[in-house]
Amino acid sequence: MTAAASPSPLDTGPAGPGDAPDRAGAGPGVGRGVAACAVLAAALVAAGLASVGSGQVPVPLDTVASILAFRLTAWGEVTWDATAEDIVFNLRLPRVLLAMIVGAALAVAGTLVQAIARNPLADPYLLGVSQGASVGAVAVIVLGTAAFGVTSTSVAAMLGAAVAFAVVAALGRAAGPDSVTRLLLAGVAVGYALQAVVNFLLLLADNPAKTSSALFWLAGSVGAARWSMLALPAVVTLLIGVIAVLAGQRLDALLLGDETATSLGVRPQVARGVFAMLAAVLTGTAVAVSGAIGFVGLVVPHAVRLVLGAAHRRLLPAAALAGALFLVVADLLARTVLAPRELPIGVVTGVVGAPVLAALLVRRRGRTG
Repeated sequence: MTAAASPSPLDTGPAGPGDAPDRAGAGPGVGRGVAACAVLAAALVAAGLASVGSGQVPVPLDTVASILAFRLTAWGEVTWDATAEDIVFNLRLPRVLLAMIVGAALAVAGTLVQAIARNPLADPYLLGVSQGASVGAVAVIVLGTAAFGVTSTSVAAMLGAAVAFAVVAALGRAAGPDSVTRLLLAGVAVGYALQAVVNFLLLLADNPAKTSSALFWLAGSVGAARWSMLALPAVVTLLIGVIAVLAGQRLDALLLGDETATSLGVRPQVARGVFAMLAAVLTGTAVAVSGAIGFVGLVVPHAVRLVLGAAHRRLLPAAALAGALFLVVADLLARTVLAPRELPIGVVTGVVGAPVLAALLVRRRGRTG
């Protein structure tokens, strides 16, 4: 059966330069995509080293590099003290790596949601996953539940995200076959309802410390990063990122509309459901370990699309690297701008992301006349 070809009420037309496969094919070549990824990767390494060396106790970059080389290869002479090694390897490096993973995950999730919604302003949090994770995490913080030890907040956030997406998917499926519009509207409705639950839980907090802790988590932070926290989000992000790149032509086809996608052998409703689920898993995994960090999944794919076009096999790797770079820099600013006081990372991404998004929209309007 041919899927409905009528445009979604949420559609704003093509998402940017090269949104359609034919237009994408006329955009920047593969070489430009590879070059962009190489530049972003080099910038990411430089920003990561600078972030590891910066803080209340600064560590020179050559010492940071020597410590990391020694821990990775067991080669070289130890010329630093144990405190510097502990700060670099056990405190700051896991934090920087978690910022990279979360930034990449949110950027890939945002790229997927923008493709299935055919809207460059779509955000992964539209699916209600972030609010579901927030309910789980805030409940643990406020009610003091610790069934899973130190990982209780992350586990509760993942469960909340999974339940929220299950409800959104069920509502979207029950509402009718035009899944993309109804799925996103169901996500918005569920998100508002869950946000009300979060507010209610905050009112139940019986001391200011719990309220402050919950609010800090809601604004986002990677300050609690430990080596034991990295494996699951890293594997999930890498696996879904590879799947998305391999399915890049299907994402391109969705941008052309249901009828054309069907003629190209893509089942639009099935594809959108699968990509929405992958975006929800990525978002839930990222939110569970870092809190709800805004603007990464919205601004980064949009900015990268303006440079490289919308062919997803070029866009997705570059967006992942750009998202990782953006969050590493944001985390560095969050813990150094008002040092020794640390800002929630979501404050920095909001302050930086809002004007960047506005500038991108103005630039796009200028291009389209």
